Amino acid sequence: MTGQQTSLLNNNLPPLAERVRPADLTEFVGQHHLLGENSLLKRAIRNGTPFSLIFWGPPGSGKTTLAKLLARAFKAEYFEISAVSAGVKRVREILEKGKSALTGGRRTLLFIDEIHRFSKSQQDALLHGVENGTVILIGATTENPSFEIISPLLSRCKVITLEAYSLPELHTILYRAIEEDILLSRLKVELCEKVETMLLNTCGGDVRKMLNTLELAISLHASGEVPVVLREDDIREALQSKTALYDKTGDYHYDTISAFIKSVRGSDPDAAIYWLAIMLIGGEKPEFIARRLIILASEDIGNADPYALVLTNACMQTVHAVGPPESDIVLAQVTTYLASAPKSNAAHSALLKAKEFIGKRGSGAVPLQLRNAPTKFMKSMGYGKNYNYPHSHKEHFVKENYFPDDLENPPSFYKPTDQGREKFLKERLAILWKDRFK
Repeated sequence: MTGQQTSLLNNNLPPLAERVRPADLTEFVGQHHLLGENSLLKRAIRNGTPFSLIFWGPPGSGKTTLAKLLARAFKAEYFEISAVSAGVKRVREILEKGKSALTGGRRTLLFIDEIHRFSKSQQDALLHGVENGTVILIGATTENPSFEIISPLLSRCKVITLEAYSLPELHTILYRAIEEDILLSRLKVELCEKVETMLLNTCGGDVRKMLNTLELAISLHASGEVPVVLREDDIREALQSKTALYDKTGDYHYDTISAFIKSVRGSDPDAAIYWLAIMLIGGEKPEFIARRLIILASEDIGNADPYALVLTNACMQTVHAVGPPESDIVLAQVTTYLASAPKSNAAHSALLKAKEFIGKRGSGAVPLQLRNAPTKFMKSMGYGKNYNYPHSHKEHFVKENYFPDDLENPPSFYKPTDQGREKFLKERLAILWKDRFK
């Protein structure tokens, strides 16, 4: 960058993503499932009854912003720490301040970014303060809380899932920044439809990445240039400058695991090994990779090769047992197998269809013959009566209705493919349930 170029990165202002952070919940864009009028959070704000929670969602989905806005809404003193740098001593200091504030009738909200990076002892230090209300804890994580957060702490918090931003939501935030930011509004930033599309599509639903890329792209223009007209090359250069090195806490971390998963899903073992090598060289946690392989084994391979799920679980156990660098070999073996295996997302798709069906229709009553009857009273009520035991019949099958009685023409959620083992399942189901599996 020459001396004749303006640099938005080296001025005295905070980064763009911080400058345009909403000051009030009414300004917050997205996460409508969390902030609707009858949502859990909105009711808690109206009633003045805060509770501890874990925000689980992808990077740039508004976790930090929501925590700050909730602290303001609850009129609570706000503390923010990062699990990467803060220790037990700092946590205990905040808990002491929270105890003093509570005595004076004031609440304290502690926001811990990347809480999944806290050790067990660090998480243990939070338990008593969360349980007795010394602090309202809001933890933010991109990792599955079930794997990363200890059960006693998890049981004291409500887990709330955030979603990646949609393109329309990103569009709204983008133009709000261009039109209202103290610096960008003076530069009269312009971008054509192609540049806008490129910027929105390359951020992967991550608002922070979008705004950082925008800010860096603008900084490539000469000082005094108004309006600043962004080109595709500006966006491309800004993106490249941000992904030169693998950073376990940065955007490239998430971009790389995405490329890795998509390569395995796309049945390209060479590309998958390439991205795996980048992660391992960069010091990525083997457990992080192994967990994603477990998910992929069900989501993208499924019944086309059920052994994939067994293999990935064995991989996770082995990674725990031996650790790096030997665990790298195990990850390479499993990665190449999964990439080479036949693929099917039929099981995952079936679940999504069933959830959608139930969401529209509601859940039906369990037929009496399918209910368990562990007591005489339940038997007298007809529980389990006339249940047709499949193993008592030829081929260990009997045609029976396993749906709610009031559901006519049962739907077909599962659509097995002709891939691998699933082809056999498809052929068998076509014989057993001719109407649904033709």
